[in-house]
Amino acid sequence: MVRSEPDQGMYDAMNKGLALASGDIVGFLNADDTYADPHVLTEIVDTIEGKNVDAAYGDLIYVDRLNASKVVRYWKSQAYQDGLLEKGWMPAHPTFYVKRRVYEKYGGYDTVYRRQSDFELTMRFLAVHKIKSAYIPRVLVRMRSGGASRGLMHILEGNLEAYRACRKHQLPVTPFFIVRKILSRVPQFLFRSRGAA
Repeated sequence: MVRSEPDQGMYDAMNKGLALASGDIVGFLNADDTYADPHVLTEIVDTIEGKNVDAAYGDLIYVDRLNASKVVRYWKSQAYQDGLLEKGWMPAHPTFYVKRRVYEKYGGYDTVYRRQSDFELTMRFLAVHKIKSAYIPRVLVRMRSGGASRGLMHILEGNLEAYRACRKHQLPVTPFFIVRKILSRVPQFLFRSRGAA
């Protein structure tokens, strides 16, 4: 099904998609993104069913906006542990697949957060409601660089939103969280060659 209509932003559009979703497992692939290979969805389903978890996610590589064969950033994730989100970590949202019943129970994207609703949602699911998840240790999605969070002001606004989301859910963070969250991205640029394969 294809549906095109006005919305109140990206996360409002995702909530509309959630309302239409009929499958047992839900994920989002943005317009310029691609799966790393044809086996990604099968592996996600097998992981969620085989490990009896509520969600699965993996690694993501950013590729150059004009040259999709050039890797510019490697988002290496890890298995979730309590305390990671308070350090600024989150799973790469385009790789984050969740059982639909989790959305039905705990809600969709909070559109109060215009830039970091995906952070708030993964935090709410993993850190607040403690859903069970599994990490798939390989690249699942290739994402073109650019998007809604370009530029220093957008990055700062987004990280301030993430801080406010942590405070809303009573996660123990200080304003230093914003610095940690930004610095946690640095290794993704230093080790981008890992995603070249």
